Amino acid sequence: MSDRRRILMTSALPYANGSIHLGHMVEYIQTDIWSRYQKLRGHECYYVCADDAHGTPIMLKAQSEGVTPEQLIEKIGQEHRADFADFNIGFDHYHVTHSPENRELSSQIYLALREAGHIHSRVIEQAYDPEAKMFLPDRFIKGDCPKCGSDDQYGDSCEKCGATYQPTELKNPHSVISGATPITKESEHFFFQLKDFEAFLQQWMQDSDVQSGVVNKMNEWFESGLQDWDISRDAPYFGFEIPDAPGKYFYVWLDAPVGYMASFRKLCSDQGIDFDQFWAADSDAELYHFIGKDIAYFHTLFWPAMLKGAGFRPPSGVFCHGFLTVDGQKMSKSRGTFIKARTYLDHLSPEYLRYYFAAKLGAGLEDIDLSLEDFRQRVNSDLVGKVINIASRCAGFVKKLGEGQLSAQLGRQDLFDQAASASANIADLYEARNYREAMRQIMHLADTANTFIAEAEPWVLAKQEGKQDDVVTICSDGINLFRQIIVYLKPVLPELARGVEQFLNIEPLAWQDVQTPLLGHRINKFKPLMQRIEPEKIEAMVEASKEDLKAAQAAPTTPPKATGPLADDPIAETIAFEDFAKLDLRIARITKAEHVEKADKLLQLTLDLGGETRNVFAGIKSAYDPSELEGKLTVMVANLAPRKMRFGVSEGMVLAAGPGGKDLYILNPDEGATPGMRVK
Repeated sequence: MSDRRRILMTSALPYANGSIHLGHMVEYIQTDIWSRYQKLRGHECYYVCADDAHGTPIMLKAQSEGVTPEQLIEKIGQEHRADFADFNIGFDHYHVTHSPENRELSSQIYLALREAGHIHSRVIEQAYDPEAKMFLPDRFIKGDCPKCGSDDQYGDSCEKCGATYQPTELKNPHSVISGATPITKESEHFFFQLKDFEAFLQQWMQDSDVQSGVVNKMNEWFESGLQDWDISRDAPYFGFEIPDAPGKYFYVWLDAPVGYMASFRKLCSDQGIDFDQFWAADSDAELYHFIGKDIAYFHTLFWPAMLKGAGFRPPSGVFCHGFLTVDGQKMSKSRGTFIKARTYLDHLSPEYLRYYFAAKLGAGLEDIDLSLEDFRQRVNSDLVGKVINIASRCAGFVKKLGEGQLSAQLGRQDLFDQAASASANIADLYEARNYREAMRQIMHLADTANTFIAEAEPWVLAKQEGKQDDVVTICSDGINLFRQIIVYLKPVLPELARGVEQFLNIEPLAWQDVQTPLLGHRINKFKPLMQRIEPEKIEAMVEASKEDLKAAQAAPTTPPKATGPLADDPIAETIAFEDFAKLDLRIARITKAEHVEKADKLLQLTLDLGGETRNVFAGIKSAYDPSELEGKLTVMVANLAPRKMRFGVSEGMVLAAGPGGKDLYILNPDEGATPGMRVK
C-alpha cells in the first residue's frame, strides 16, 4: 500500500428513461466510498460513469412524450446528475453513451473483432409487430406463460413460476406497443463468437478479483457451453448504426460498457490524462467495475472477451453487490417504500443513508435491507450519540477555558496511539469493501473516546479550583480522538468531514493525519454538525413516495402542454370522470367490410356485438383494405346516437388512433375478448 497506485473505477450505467431510486444508490454509494478511500490514501484514482441512453425503451418513451430521444436523455441526464451531486457521489466525469467518444470506440472495437474473425452473420426469425412495423424485444411481448398458464407474462420469463422460454412459446401473445399479435419475420443479425474466448476467460477468472459466488456462476456458464451473442438490432432503434450495415444498430449491451471507456476518454481529453496508460493491453493500471449481481453475465463474459479481442486490457476486478429491500420486503410503490433519490433528499440528509448503507455492506453478494426504524435508530445512536457527541462535549470547554486553543501535549498518549494503530486494519477493510466491519471498528473507537470523557468528567473538574488546565487537556484529547474518527469516516461522510475541517480550522484531512495529533492549535466555535432523525421525517418521506405514485398514475389524465409532434395536435381539455363513464365501449367483431361508393374516406362495416348486428361507417379507407378487416376484433362506442348519412345510418363508432392517412390504426383487442364484452 506504500506505492502510489493508478486506479480507474466505474459503476454500472443508469438507464436514461427514469429516475434514480434508493436501490440504485446502494451501488453508487458503495463505489464512491471506495473511490474516496483510495484518493484519501493518495493514489491516482478516477471514478467515471455515464447515462445508458440507447435502446427500444428510450425510443418509445421519447415518442410517448412527444420529444426526440436526444431531448429525453438530456432531461433525464440533468436529473440524474443533480441527484448524484446531492448524494455527494464524486464522479470525476459523468457522460452519456450517446456521445461521439462512444460512437468511435464502439465502432473501433466492433471492426477489430470483425477483422479478427470473431463476428459472423446469419438470418434469424424474430417476433415482429405488424402494426407498429418493428421487431419486438422479448420484454415487449406479453402473453400466457407456457408452463404455468399465468397471464400478462413477459416474452422471456415468467414472474409467477420462474420459467424461462422463447417468446414464440407464449400463449395468446401480444405486442406491448400496439396490442397486435406478433408475427414471425426473418432478419440478418450479427453475432459475437464468445466461445472463441473460453480459454482466455477461464484464465482471466483465476487471475482477476472476482467474488467466489460469481466464479461459481461463471463455471456453470462454461459447463453449459458459451453461446454466440446477438449484438445487432433492426431499425427503428435508437443507437449507433453498425459500420457497413445500413439499418442495423449495435445492441445496447454492446455500446453500454464501452461507455466506461468513452466517459474516461472525455475526461482524458479535458484534463490531459493518458488514456492508453489505463486501457492499453499492457497497462499496469488497475480497472474495477462495481455492478449489481444481476448483470454479472455481461461484465464477466462478454465485456472481458470484447476487450481482449479488440486489443484492450480486461478488468482487474468486477465487484458485484446484492439488491436492496425496504423493511424486509421488495421495494413497494403502494407502501411508499419505492423511494426516489430526490424524494429522500427532500426530507433527509444524504449522509444518513451513506452511513447506513456502509454499515450494512460487506464484500459479498448478499442483499441488504433498509429497515426504516433501524435506520433512524442507528444514525441517531452512532453518528449523533457517539461520534458528534465527542466534539459537542469537549469543544465548549476548549473554547471557554482554553480560549479556543488545544493543549500543547496529549494527556492520554495511549488512547491516541490505540486509535492510530487501528489505521492498518481499517484500511484493509475499506480495501476489501467490507465497510460493515470497518464501521463497527470505527464505532468501537467512538465508544472508547466517549467512555474516556465520561470517566474523566471534565464538567465536574471545571467547577474545581485550579483544574482548568486539566479540563482543557482532557477535552483536547477528546477532540484529537474525534479528529481520528472523522478521518476514518471521511470516505463515507464527506459532508460531515468538511464541517469538521472548518470547525477544527484545518486543511482537508488525509489518511496519514491519524498518526499526528493536533497540538497547540486554535479551533473555531463548535456548531451542530448533524441533527437527529425524527420519526416524522421518515413518515413524511414515505407519504411523499406514495404521492409520487399517485402523481404518476394521474399523469395521463392531466397531460402537460404538448411539445414536438403533439404541438400540431394538442390534447383536448380534460373531462370529468362522470362524462367518460357515460361511454359504453364494447368489443365487436367485423363480419363484413366493404367500400362505400363515391366516398373518399369511408368503409362500411358490419359489426357483431354478440347477438346484435350494427352498421357503422368508419373513416379508415386510407389505412385499410376491407379484406384485411373481416374477422378482426375491434372496439366501438355502442351507445352513440345513430347518425343519418347520405350513404345510410351509422349505428355507432369504431375507435382508431394515429395522425391520419395511412398511419391510422383501429383498436384491435386480444383474441381472448369476445363480441359484446364491455370495455372497462
